[in-house]
Amino acid sequence: MARFPALFLGHGNPMNAIQPSGYTRAWERIAGELPRPKAILCISAHWYVAGSRVSAEERPRTIHDFGGFPRALYQVEYPAPGSPKLAARIRDLLAPTAVEMDTRWGLDHGSWSLLVHLYPKADIPVVQLGIDETLAAQEHLELGRRLAPLRDEDVLVLGSGDVVHNLHAYAWGQHPQDPYEWAVQFETRIRGFIEARDFEGVAGYEGLGREAALSAPTPDHFLPLLYVLGVATKDEPVTFPVEGFDGGSVSMLGVRFG
Repeated sequence: MARFPALFLGHGNPMNAIQPSGYTRAWERIAGELPRPKAILCISAHWYVAGSRVSAEERPRTIHDFGGFPRALYQVEYPAPGSPKLAARIRDLLAPTAVEMDTRWGLDHGSWSLLVHLYPKADIPVVQLGIDETLAAQEHLELGRRLAPLRDEDVLVLGSGDVVHNLHAYAWGQHPQDPYEWAVQFETRIRGFIEARDFEGVAGYEGLGREAALSAPTPDHFLPLLYVLGVATKDEPVTFPVEGFDGGSVSMLGVRFG
C-alpha cells in the first residue's frame, strides 16, 4: 500500500481563512486529490514554545491567536475532534525526546486557517505538535524522521508555516507589492534543495546569508517545513502545488511528497 502523502503549505495571512483566493482554491483542490486521512498531524508555526509537546484533547478549542482583524475572523470555529490515541503514538515515536501530553492548547490559526478549506466538515481528528524553540533546525529535521511511520498509518502530516515570512517588509493594506528580490532568491534556493532531495541543505538555511536573514528573521514559520522533509523519502515524487507571494515578503509555496 502506498504511503500517505505529506504536505507543507504556506498559510500566509489569517484572512485566508475567510477570503476566497487562488491560494484557498488550490488548498481545496489539493484536498480533493488526496485520499481521505484517518487523522491529521499539524505542525504549526504558531505553537512555538520551549519544550516538546503534543495536543491531547478530546475536543480541541479553536484559538484566535491574532489581533486587529475583522470580527468575522474571530467567529470562525473549527470543531474537529482531537485524538489522545494519536497523541500518545506521536509521543512514543519521538522517544527518547520527552514530549508533554498537552490538554490546554487546542488548534491555532496555523492549523485551522488551512483546515477550513482542506476539510471544511471538520470531521477528521486533528492533533498538533508543538515546535520546541530550544532545538536547532537539524534537530527538528531528525524529529520529523521519527514521525515517518505515521504515513503508513494513513495520517496526513501537514506542516503549516511560510518558507519566506518577513512581516516588517510586508505590504499591509490593499496595494499590491511584487515579491522582493531577496525573497524570490531565498525561496528559489530552498526549492532547489528540495528538488535535489538535499534536506540537510534546507536545514542549514541560516547559512544562506542576507537572503536567509531577511526571509526567515525568526525560525518559527520555516521549521514546519523540516518536519515534512523529515517524513519524506528521497526517492518519492515531490511537487509544488501552490506558488506565489503575498505582500511581497510572505511565500505561499506548497510542497507535496507522494
